[in-house]
Amino acid sequence: QVQLVESGGGSVQAGGSLRLSCVSSVSIGTLNVMGWYRQSPGKQRELVATIISSTNYTDAVKGRFTISRDYAKNTVYLQMSNLKPEDTAVYYCTAGRYGMDYWGKGTLVTVSS
Repeated sequence: QVQLVESGGGSVQAGGSLRLSCVSSVSIGTLNVMGWYRQSPGKQRELVATIISSTNYTDAVKGRFTISRDYAKNTVYLQMSNLKPEDTAVYYCTAGRYGMDYWGKGTLVTVSS
């Protein structure tokens, strides 16, 4: 079983920054893929970023968000800068291995104009 715990959400003004953290209960080196989704009431669930051997981002966040890993801390980060109101959402950490998917409980990011 893999447990993922997100943190770092909060309320910021447009143009501000936040760093989300996702701590895995297992070594992230054993996880084939990790990423972040987000969901807000007005939008479909959206894949924000993934990291496998390389990083990938949805167009909406390119140049503003960075996904990274710290193997020693079993943690994946999502550094978000130049936040916009449309970034407001619950952000979920996700991971996969052995054909199974795991999800965190989410952390809320609210960006005010």
